[in-house]
Order: sequence, then C-alpha cells, then structure tokens
Amino acid sequence: MDGPCNCYALRQAARRVTQLYDHNLAPLGLRATQYSLLSEVDRRGPISLIRLAEAMVMDRATLGHNVRPLEAAGYLTLAVGEDRRNRNVAITPKGRNILAKAKPLWRDAQTSFEAEIGSDGAAQLRTMLKRVAGGVFVTV
Repeated sequence: MDGPCNCYALRQAARRVTQLYDHNLAPLGLRATQYSLLSEVDRRGPISLIRLAEAMVMDRATLGHNVRPLEAAGYLTLAVGEDRRNRNVAITPKGRNILAKAKPLWRDAQTSFEAEIGSDGAAQLRTMLKRVAGGVFVTV
C-alpha cells in the first residue's frame, strides 16, 4: 500500500490558502496569483519574462497567461527586450496604486492564516516550502 501523497496534500493546502487570499482580495478584483505577480514585478523592477518565470517557479506560458489580464488592466507593461527575443515586464503607476490598496487586504489574510497556524508555525512552513520550491527532484 502506498503512503500519503505529498503532491496531493500540498495541492489541497495550496487551494485552501489561495481561497483565503482570493476572498480577501476580491473587493479589488484581484486574485492571490495576481497580487503575487504584481508584488514580484514591483520588488524586482523591470524584469524579463523568462527571469520572472524562474523566480516564481512557473513555466513561461503560464506566466504569459497570468500577465495578460494585468497588462489589459493597465497594471503591467510589456516591452521588447534587448535581444528582441525576450520581453520585459514592468509595473505601472496604476499597478503600484492597486498593489497599495491590496496590501492591507493581503495583510488581513496573513493575519487570519497565522491565527490558525500560529506565527512560528507559519514561519516554519514558509522555510520548508522555500526549500521545496528550490528543490531539484530527480525523476526515475
């Protein structure tokens, strides 16, 4: 008999936490994934889509799918990169404005999560998940 599936447990937990953050960010019309993307672009400044995908542990196509609605809303801009094969993404003033409005809602979700898990537990969980996200797993 096989033991518990790590992937299934992680995905269940990720869906539950995403629901919490999505609920909190809903008044602004943002989803948790969009908030994370805007925050990452704001933190890193203009960045190539390839480097952003690597930083977010996403494939390039999925990132492109997530960038398009934010670009359409005027929160992000895309520009041709130096070698013309790549595109760079940057946050706009409108994007910084929505991010500033979203931050207190995000903080409320953080507080709710930590009330359930505990601040020490949440810190330990983030450490472990960073380790998992940075892992190189060998497939057999």
